[in-house]
Amino acid sequence: MAWDESKAWRKGTQNKKLYQALLDDAATAPARNAKRKKIVHPEDMPWEMSRQGLLKHLINEGMNTRMETVDAYMEIIPPGSRSGKHRHLAEECVYVLEGRGYDLHQDCDVEITDTYHWKPQAEVKRYEWEAGDVIYIPPNTIHQHFNSEPKRPVRLISATNRIYKACGLNDLEQLENCPEYDPNVVLTAELVEQYLKGKAKVPA
Repeated sequence: MAWDESKAWRKGTQNKKLYQALLDDAATAPARNAKRKKIVHPEDMPWEMSRQGLLKHLINEGMNTRMETVDAYMEIIPPGSRSGKHRHLAEECVYVLEGRGYDLHQDCDVEITDTYHWKPQAEVKRYEWEAGDVIYIPPNTIHQHFNSEPKRPVRLISATNRIYKACGLNDLEQLENCPEYDPNVVLTAELVEQYLKGKAKVPA
């Protein structure tokens, strides 16, 4: 085998300055980063009416900030409502800013070979939480957040690591939309205030 390799490695005529590209990227990083935000003000944090819920993005890869590894958003769950239900390979940390409720978690059996397969386990576990708590969501767990308060909103901060996406494992699947989801709605602070009070229109 070694003798065969001694002839094979000489094949090919392509020339590319790939190592030089790494050097160039490193050299230009300081100037590039100087133009990226180190402080993100509330007015620079985008709203999104998403399938998972009412979101205000704090840090995201698409926001041109200095943060390289973490995405974070605030999720608002109106009184008596719930988030969407989804599953992703990345583990997630959720801090409860305001309100009281519970999570439903369903673990999945996973096999990663040349292809990726997962199957939900039969047991669904319930976890109660309130303001000040941290919710840990393990990798590849189907999960959903529920607001137990009939008159008060819940606010959560969710953080996930981008390393899974960088490794080609951005496995994100939406299994159920939040009740408020409407792709035609454009969120504003005023509209979010109506959701907080349980007065905004919810799609039928």
